[in-house]
Amino acid sequence: MATTQDIRDYRERLERVRSHIRANLDGPLNLDDLADIACLSRFHWHRTYRGLTGETVWQTVRRLRLHRAASDLVNGTLPIEEIAERSGYTNPRAFSQAFKSDFGLPPLRYRAEGGHRRYDNPDWRETEDMYDVCIEEHEPVVIAGLAHTGPYIDVGAAFERFGSHMAATGGWEKSAGMAAVYFSDPDITPPEALRSLAGMALKPGSVPPDGMETCVLPAGRYAVLTHKGPYAELAKAYHWFFGPWLAASGESAGPAPAVERYLNTPLDAAPTELLTEIHMQLG
Repeated sequence: MATTQDIRDYRERLERVRSHIRANLDGPLNLDDLADIACLSRFHWHRTYRGLTGETVWQTVRRLRLHRAASDLVNGTLPIEEIAERSGYTNPRAFSQAFKSDFGLPPLRYRAEGGHRRYDNPDWRETEDMYDVCIEEHEPVVIAGLAHTGPYIDVGAAFERFGSHMAATGGWEKSAGMAAVYFSDPDITPPEALRSLAGMALKPGSVPPDGMETCVLPAGRYAVLTHKGPYAELAKAYHWFFGPWLAASGESAGPAPAVERYLNTPLDAAPTELLTEIHMQLG
């Protein structure tokens, strides 16, 4: 019978694979090479991978490449052909079809018409009701997770490590939902120095799992914005939330860092259906 240590060992092996995939999204990825990185049988290791991660290796690669492509389209000016090549597609048409199947629009239209474009209105007073923002009274909340330093768009790597750790140690019963804390302002902090904490909100009274860092969010009033759509569009939502909405609300932001709570994940929802709450402490 498999022990907790056995399961942890397997997950650590697969985490090496996912780290390698993230570091080599631009290059060719070979199943045999990935099996060697995992130190598992070349004939059966992909079954182990799917059984423990919930997706095939190629589904992981496709998801990560298209996630990065969406960020390239939202935040940059790279030509579509170059983004397609970075995503592993030599045929831009095949890339366009794959992107549309996940994001609802082909790449060119997504860049021009995607949800992030709603923030381009120069008269922000006309967009005060762009989202329903509710103000709530919160009890103290403890976020437990793993630290991440680097671009926020890459925080998924920390979430994957967190998920592997939790599955191996059996701490999910303490979870009140996936969450992350973002300590740095990306508008004034270099991408490589951005600090975040990827993990979960703890149920009241729960003790943080071993090996986790924690951040305690104080009780008080919080403004909560619910964003629907790809994570690549969240930066635009932050600009609106902490800019036009805050200025028009008569409120002021408190000192607590920004928190995101995830109502679903890329493993159970299409990018267009992802639901993310952004929590802003009010002063």
